[in-house]
Amino acid sequence: MTARRTGWMLAASACLGVCLAATPASADTLQEALAKAYQSNPSLQAARANQRATDENVPIERADALPSLTSTANYTENLYDSSSQPGPARQAGGNVNLAVPLYAGGGIRAGIRGAETRVRAGRADLRGTESQLFSQVVAAYMDVIQNEAIVGLAANNVEVLTVNLQATSDRFQIGDLTRTDVAQSEARLALAQGDLRTAQANLIRARETYVALVGDEPGELQPPPPLPGLPEAPEAAVAVAMENNPDLLGAQERAEAAGYDIRVASASRLPRIEITSGGTYNNFLDSLPASQAAVLSNSSSGLSAGVRLTLPLFQGGRPAALERQAQARASAALENVVATERDVISQVRSAYSTWRAANAIIASTEAAVAAAELSLEGVRAENTVGNRTILNILDAQQELLQARVQLVTARRNAYVAGFTLLAAMGRAEARDLGLESYGPLYDPTINYERVRGIIWDWASDPDPVTQATRTVDIPAQDADIPELQTVE
Repeated sequence: MTARRTGWMLAASACLGVCLAATPASADTLQEALAKAYQSNPSLQAARANQRATDENVPIERADALPSLTSTANYTENLYDSSSQPGPARQAGGNVNLAVPLYAGGGIRAGIRGAETRVRAGRADLRGTESQLFSQVVAAYMDVIQNEAIVGLAANNVEVLTVNLQATSDRFQIGDLTRTDVAQSEARLALAQGDLRTAQANLIRARETYVALVGDEPGELQPPPPLPGLPEAPEAAVAVAMENNPDLLGAQERAEAAGYDIRVASASRLPRIEITSGGTYNNFLDSLPASQAAVLSNSSSGLSAGVRLTLPLFQGGRPAALERQAQARASAALENVVATERDVISQVRSAYSTWRAANAIIASTEAAVAAAELSLEGVRAENTVGNRTILNILDAQQELLQARVQLVTARRNAYVAGFTLLAAMGRAEARDLGLESYGPLYDPTINYERVRGIIWDWASDPDPVTQATRTVDIPAQDADIPELQTVE
C-alpha cells in the first residue's frame, strides 16, 4: 500500500507539472497553434475579406472625380409613314459623350477622404479580430492542458481510493475496522469516479473547442512560453492601451470619417461644374426618297464641347436633412469613442487584477499543496497506530486533490489573464508573437495599394474560394491522456 501511495503521489505531481514540465520535442507548441489559427481560421479569413471589400470604397468614391465616357447606338426601321412626303426608310446613328467634373462643392474629395479613413478603421478592426482570435486560442490551449492535468489527478484519485477500499475491506474481514469504514471508502470512491467522468467530459469539450479554433486536433501540448512585456502597474497598462488598442483606434478613425460625411452631405446644395463634349453620327443607309436625296446628305456627323453648370435651387429640404443626419451620426461616433475608451480601460484594469490575483493564488496554493501532502502522510502514519480514522484519511486525500486542482486552475487563469492583458494593450498580434517564422504575415495594405488606382471598368479578380480548413475529417476527440509514469 505504501508503494502504491508513493506511486500515486509521484504521478499526481507529474500530472500537476504539465503546465511547467518539459514534454517531448515533437509536441505541439502554443506558437504553432496560433500560427495554424492565423492561417486557416474562418472568422479571421472572413474579416480579411471584409477588409478587402472596404478597400474598394476608395476607388468607388474616386470614380466620381474622374472623367466619364458614355456612348449610345441606334437603328430605326420606319415600317409605315402616311405623310405625303415620307422620310427615309431606315437610319442608324450613334453618339459619344464625355464629361469631366471640375467642381462638386467639395463632396467628392470629402467622400474619398472618408473612404480612406474607414479603410484605416477597418485595419484596426482586423487587428482586433486577430487579437481576439489569439486570446481564444490561448484560452483553448490552456484549457486542454488544465483539463488533461485534472483528468490525471482524478484518475489517480480513483486509483488510490480503489486501493484504499481494498485495504479497508481486508482490514474489515479481520475485524480491524468496521462496516462504516468500508461504506465511507465506497462512497468516496463512487464520488471520485463521478468526478473523473466529469473531468473527462470537460477535457473532450476543451479539445473540441481547440479543434474549432485551430483547425487541427491537439497533440501533446508543450508548456506555454513566458509572456513578455507585462506591465508593473495598471496605469502603465492603460497608457499603452490608449495608444495601441485596436478597438479604440478603430472607433477614433470612424469618428473622423463621420466628419467627412457631414461635408459630403452639405456639398449636395452647392453648384456642380463640368466640361462636356460629344460627337454624333447619323446615316440613312441609302434609304432617302429620290425627292430628298438631292437635298439631304445620306450621312451626317457633328462635334460639340461646352461647360455645364448645375445649380440646385430647391430640393425639398433634402440637403439639410442629409446634413443633420450626418451630424447626428458623427455625434454618435464621437460618443462611441468615449464608450470604447471606457471599455478598454475596464478590460485592462480587470485583466491586470485577475492576472495579479491568479499569481497570488498560485503562491498560496503551492503552499497549500505542500501542507496537504504533509497532512496526508501524517494522517496515514497516525492511522497505523490508531490515532486517526479512515474518514480522516479520506478527508486528507480530498483536501490534497482540491489543492492540486486549484493550483492547476490558478496557473491556467494566470496565463490566460496575462495574455488577455497584452491583447487589451494591443500587444498580442501576429508580429508580437513571432508568427512570421511560420510563413508570411497577412498585410492588408497590399490589396489596398493594388486596387486603389484601378480605373478600368472591366478589371476583375478570380471568383473566391474557401481559404479556411474544414474539420469534418478530424476524428471526434476523446479523454485519453499520456500514460503517467508511476513508481511501484
